Amino acid sequence: MKVYLDVCCLNRPFDDQNQTRIRLESEAILIIMNQLYIKDWEWIGSDVLIVELENTPNIEKRKYLIELTKKIQTNVNITKQEIIRANKLATLGFKSFDAMHIACAESVNADIFLTTDDKLLKKSIKEKNNINIPIANPLSWLMEMI
Repeated sequence: MKVYLDVCCLNRPFDDQNQTRIRLESEAILIIMNQLYIKDWEWIGSDVLIVELENTPNIEKRKYLIELTKKIQTNVNITKQEIIRANKLATLGFKSFDAMHIACAESVNADIFLTTDDKLLKKSIKEKNNINIPIANPLSWLMEMI
């Protein structure tokens, strides 16, 4: 199972855990991360993931998140292919970082792209015929997997 986590997934455990949804999504992400760490599943990352994490304003959080990415098993380097694909996705209305993440996940045939971004999830449902990988919320996806 090749899993691509976007930045909002990696940040979710740092969000306000007083909200039930956030707490449940955080738990799901921690379970998924455990599966990635023990290498039951393959963690797919990308240059764009690293760039976005390097823009994390909180220095301690940024250091921790960058350290986490050292566990990525397959990193997608941005090439002309990903840029062209991301531009096509952007014309469909995806934000530039989201389009690049999707393009990277598609380029290595990830089995799933996980995000907690509701706008991205809604857009991906609308454009499902134009996307080459499934995109899901980590909690919903994990519930289906177990």
